Amino acid sequence: MANDFFQFKQFIVRQQHCAMKVGTDGTLLGSWASAPAGACRILDVGTGTGLIALMMAQRFPEAQVTGIDIDTDAVGQASENALESPFKERIMIREGDVTRMEDTDGFDAIVCNPPFFDRSLTCPDQQRTEARHTVSLTYRQLMESAFRLLKDDGRLSVIIPADCRSRLESEAHLVGFFISRICSIQTTPKKIPKRYMIEFRKQPVKEIDTECGIIELSPQERSPWYQQLINDFYIK
Repeated sequence: MANDFFQFKQFIVRQQHCAMKVGTDGTLLGSWASAPAGACRILDVGTGTGLIALMMAQRFPEAQVTGIDIDTDAVGQASENALESPFKERIMIREGDVTRMEDTDGFDAIVCNPPFFDRSLTCPDQQRTEARHTVSLTYRQLMESAFRLLKDDGRLSVIIPADCRSRLESEAHLVGFFISRICSIQTTPKKIPKRYMIEFRKQPVKEIDTECGIIELSPQERSPWYQQLINDFYIK
């Protein structure tokens, strides 16, 4: 079936065994997330299909990328996608809970497209529930784990719905993070932001880098901002 895989310029993402499929949120974060100069270790939390891990491996050719997920099927799928990519020597997919992850070296960057619907009703499909809700990983747990696993100059990048922003930022501040970048996402110029991409660091910055990204100027017409952001990945 056509929706069983997604063809990017440098890799293919197969997704038939994953609850959450390739979507705009993942490609936005994978294109936007930053890392310190010379970054050599990157962690993708809740890797799913492995999409963001693959994108980070493409963007940071010197880095070793680890993707972690609690779902066995997702880990198998992400491992397959990594092995079929040009970056197979630099991507490791592991099954596990990030809250129990032990790492003494620290990561230069952590990326996460976290569970979205913390306060909404869960769905009957357990795999999809765990992928979409904070059943297995709360915002506090995400922030505590990221703060513990990041190097002192590391960066945590996430993408969240607009109505989750204040809660996530509160949890981040409680564990000691500071905001360094914010990008609001509008689907069209006339609509209010539905998503935010936020970068956190362990030390405050002199000025927060703030921008607004618009995906489409009109139906099927990508904005210059979005086109430039995803140009290295999307075929069309």
